Amino acid sequence: MTIAMPIRLGPAEEVLIAQLESTGAKEAADALRAKGLPNRKVEAYHYTDLKTMLRDVPGTTASADAVSAPKFQIAGAYRVLIANGVASHDGTPPNGIIVSEEEGNALNPRDDVIVGMNRGLTSSHLKVRFEGSVDPVVHLDYRLAGEAHHVATSVLIEVADGATATVVQSFSGSDAAHLGNHGTRIVLGKDAHLLHVIIDQSGMATRHFHTMEYAIDEKVQLKTLGINLGAGLSRTSIFGSFNGGGAHADFSGMNLIDARMHCDVKLDLTHAVPDTTSTELYKAVVRGDGTSAFQGRIVVAQDAQKTDAKMMSQGLMLSDEAQIFTKPELEIYADDVQCGHGATTGDLDENSLFYLMSRGIPKDEAAGILTCAFVQELLDRVEDAELNEALTGLVDEWLTSEGRA
Repeated sequence: MTIAMPIRLGPAEEVLIAQLESTGAKEAADALRAKGLPNRKVEAYHYTDLKTMLRDVPGTTASADAVSAPKFQIAGAYRVLIANGVASHDGTPPNGIIVSEEEGNALNPRDDVIVGMNRGLTSSHLKVRFEGSVDPVVHLDYRLAGEAHHVATSVLIEVADGATATVVQSFSGSDAAHLGNHGTRIVLGKDAHLLHVIIDQSGMATRHFHTMEYAIDEKVQLKTLGINLGAGLSRTSIFGSFNGGGAHADFSGMNLIDARMHCDVKLDLTHAVPDTTSTELYKAVVRGDGTSAFQGRIVVAQDAQKTDAKMMSQGLMLSDEAQIFTKPELEIYADDVQCGHGATTGDLDENSLFYLMSRGIPKDEAAGILTCAFVQELLDRVEDAELNEALTGLVDEWLTSEGRA
């Protein structure tokens, strides 16, 4: 007979349990009490040991006042500000955009402690629905202001049948030891088209967690781009399900990591029906002793014949202390598919560097040119001119900076 040993809970876990119990989320509190925060033995968190890395948790009481100016702006965009978890927007939304506050949490239940906490701490969600062809970019501007606090948010984005939209979620705020736990569910109707860009510019002391779900229907065209260049500790979990034939999705992202930063991206996609395609391309550039991790998993169900899925992760280490971890996985239960994955990690190509220097370009400038070329492929996928310009400026600023000491 095996007797299960009780979990030893740390101060952060005790505070989180108390916060969940204060909102009446007994099930989530009991689950955290039974399992504790995930450590390296939990495969999905193998590279991000939250039991060790999350040492303290701030309180949940926060005001929406004293919000700083936005770090990221897009010319002509319609902006919804989510300040310390409270949403507000100016004026009437443009035609085709419906913004409302709804009861309940947007995320589906999952065996994941971050999802459980998000569902337990939020009793309502912001709903943004798109109908028809929507012209302006919609910018969901999340900001954590003031002293350190724990904020959980929940957002549902619906793109109706045949609708077209571009959505940007950006995260920034004061450089306090915030804990942000954000959930986003995106439901795409038949023949819907969506470009979804996610930017993390959180302060260095912030701990940032974001769970995203995509429900992909028939003939959907989806593009995603995640840019992570903030938060000392960040974890992004992406879940996608192809539920209708003829759909295609491009999932992509870049981790731009400085010293003392730890950024983990977990991608889990399921091709559940026949005749769907996807590409996954994730890149990391790491300076100093920063750490970047990518875990990608694609599941092809038994009935999902004619699936075409290609996954690639690429890492560029700009220092001897940099760490890049990558783990691509394929689970294929159908026999008529085209699927593959690959991974590369290294430093700058010496031959290319020598070529540029032999043309009179200083070494630092030559290294910057090569690094810019490495990530440019991802920016080229953004066709909207104003959004592309804003994203390019954001990345160029990071590439030309000296990084955090």
